[in-house]
Amino acid sequence: MITKQAWTNQRETGSPQVSVKMNRRSLIGGALAALYLGPVARGASALHDPFILLLQGIYQPVVPGSGPPSNLGLTSVNLNDGTYAVTKIYPIFGIPGDPMASIGKFYVQLTGNLCAYDLPGGAMVMQFVNGSGAAVQRNFGYATIVPDGAGGFYLKGTFELTIQEATGVYSSFVGGHNHMVANTHQLADGNLDEYCFCHISGKGQ
Repeated sequence: MITKQAWTNQRETGSPQVSVKMNRRSLIGGALAALYLGPVARGASALHDPFILLLQGIYQPVVPGSGPPSNLGLTSVNLNDGTYAVTKIYPIFGIPGDPMASIGKFYVQLTGNLCAYDLPGGAMVMQFVNGSGAAVQRNFGYATIVPDGAGGFYLKGTFELTIQEATGVYSSFVGGHNHMVANTHQLADGNLDEYCFCHISGKGQ
């Protein structure tokens, strides 16, 4: 995840000059095929391990002090400190809910490495653990950057996260893993429109 200023700096230093017309909706099949690793039933009535979520929508800043009440009961993050942005979460596999209706919120630090999931029955805190090699730093973690032809960019890449804290029905997932497949759209106005699949598994999965 990147800030508008960070992306402005990246554009000034050069980026791939490839023009490709992309339909983000068409990516769902390939992304799910890459993520689906177990017999998880869509529309199940109980939480499974692993399960898959979709992060979708334009990120909105969380103004200091306007974060979720009681900080979602979490102790390892402060969602009210002004460093987070938020978008919506949709269920895909292994977790109850209509895939067309949001079931929660995803909070992420735009200048840090922490994020939080606000979900039915509990919450989770995760930390990005991607490597710090030159290629990762140059592209802010995204493996591919493609101009959208309208002044913005499509950012594609994978991210690895560890689950540091979890409450409620997700408590057993502490120490587990999240494999993200992100197709983020950097709009011409600097906003980030997320489209990211999260494959979340417990420790040992």
